[in-house]
Order: sequence, then structure tokens, then C-alpha cells
Amino acid sequence: MNDAETEPVGTRCAASPDEGHSDGTPQVEVLSARDVPLGGPRAMTVRRTLPQRSRTLIGAWCFADHYGPDNVAETGGMDVAPHPHTGLQTVSWLFSGEIEHRDSMGSHAFVRPGELNLMTGGHGISHTEVSTPGTTILHGAQLWVALPEEHRHTERDFQHYVPEPVRLDGGEARVFLGTLAGNASPVRTFTPLLGAELLLDPHARVTLAVNTGFEHGVLVDQGSIRLGESPVLRAELGYVGPGPDTLTLTNTSGDTARLLLLGGTPFEEEIVMWWNFIGRSHKDIVEAREDWEGASERFGTVHGYAGDRLPAPVLPNATIQPRGNPSRR
Repeated sequence: MNDAETEPVGTRCAASPDEGHSDGTPQVEVLSARDVPLGGPRAMTVRRTLPQRSRTLIGAWCFADHYGPDNVAETGGMDVAPHPHTGLQTVSWLFSGEIEHRDSMGSHAFVRPGELNLMTGGHGISHTEVSTPGTTILHGAQLWVALPEEHRHTERDFQHYVPEPVRLDGGEARVFLGTLAGNASPVRTFTPLLGAELLLDPHARVTLAVNTGFEHGVLVDQGSIRLGESPVLRAELGYVGPGPDTLTLTNTSGDTARLLLLGGTPFEEEIVMWWNFIGRSHKDIVEAREDWEGASERFGTVHGYAGDRLPAPVLPNATIQPRGNPSRR
């Protein structure tokens, strides 16, 4: 997905130290979303929880958009023209609807509910995302993962994976990245990560064993839950720092709750993120923008899309400065 803000904020991010209460109870930080239109007179609006001023990274997860349920017959749906990416992986996950994906590797695939599409931008890639004509309700999440310095210029790649549902005591999990509840995804990542969709039965309380070295984020799609003892409502993201060996999730409603559980080891490198680019310096961003505007072979060409590619926004009239996560208490 394209970061379609007309004046995207330049962000330089770094990991921060451990966080928790003195009695060992995990401290939960609840992040509210802000609405961001994807552009156009019938723009589809997404709810963005990462990045924001209070937190810019959860592990290597650096971007989280949550959208729908959106009636595409009324809104026009998703139609994102060719646009570039550098230094990251895009993770597409749907709850309903279907999106057609094309990229400059020649990949032509469909994003469907319960199926992972992961695209590695590396040194440079471009792609399109368009909701299909048969889609009525579009509903899902678009996530980005920052690549570490060692791999940020890696070759373009595209992976598709359909995880099997795993029954939990009080729910169900689909593990699309990493390992959870004895189930492991074969999809390659460049830092230790966790990504899973969880369904919680009405009024269920589920305790999951997790990696003590991971930060975790719980993005609620449907219903309302408690993360530990902290309420996390629909479209909010609950954050827990490294340390706990379990996470307890409680569905406080009489209906099935649905959420995404994201995790990873704290990302130790500073990064600069602007528009659809991730680099290590302001210069990296300037060069990537110039290459895109100059139609460089760095990003290749997307075939099969009827329309023009997206122009890059104007760079800020200042050097992009560092902005990291706050110190944890």
C-alpha cells in the first residue's frame, strides 16, 4: 500500500529500552489510530496506528494501516497506482474482499482473506493494488517491516502463504509470520518477527506463550478485548515491551473478537522513513525520490495497470531529523 499523505512526515526511528511495572505485570501502552485518506474524491480512509509520535516501531514493524469494512460500491474501493518502495517488506492481510497485486518483478497475485502476500522491496520495487470487481466489502490491514542494514538492498521478492488455522483453548490462530502456539510460518523475514490473526470466542480468556525478547502489539479489528488488565478497543493497538513470557487476552464481549498479534525483537538500528521509502539518512530518501521521479530502472515497471504511476510528494524543506520511541519507564 502507498503512504498517500500529501505531506508525509519524515521519521527517524530507534529502539528503546525495556518497560514494565515493578511487580512484573506487563505495562500496556494503548495507541489510538488516526484517519488517513488514500486520496481522490471518493477516497478510502484507513486507520493508522504506526508510526505515530508516541511509538514508531514494534520490533521491525514500522507501519500499520487498518481499513474497512468498506462498501466499495459506494466508496470506489482501493485503486493504488504504481508506486515505489525501498528498504522494507509489505505485508498484506485481508478479512474480507479481494485485491489484485501486480509488481515490477512480474508478479500477478490476489490478496484474499486468510492468505499472506509479502513483498520485499529491498533496493527498489514498484507495485499496484486494486480491489477486484467482484469485491463488495473490503476489510483488512496493510503492514510494513523495516529491513536491517545488512539486507536493505536485497533483491526484490514476492511470497504467498496460506496458514492453516490452529485451535486454541478459547479461540483460533492463523500464524502468517514467525512461531506461535506450536505453529511456524515458512515465510522468510530478515529479523525475528511474529504475525498472527487471532479469533477469540465470546467471553474467552486466552493465555499465549511468547518470546521474552520480543516487543508485542495487539491491533483489534473486531470487538473489544483486555490485554492483561488493560482495555483495548476496536482499531486501537495495545503495546507490551520485552520481558513477559505470556500474554493474556480476554474477549470482553458476547461476540467473537478478532485481532492481529504483531511482535519482534527491538529494532536496534536508526532508520529514516518518508513516503514509501526507508533508508538510513536524508540522502538515501532524496536519492530514492530522484530515482522514482526519473523513471530509473531501480524500481522497474509494473505492467497491466491502466493508468499513470503516482508522483512522489515534494520533500520537506529541511533535513529529516531523528525521532525515536520514548524511553520506557
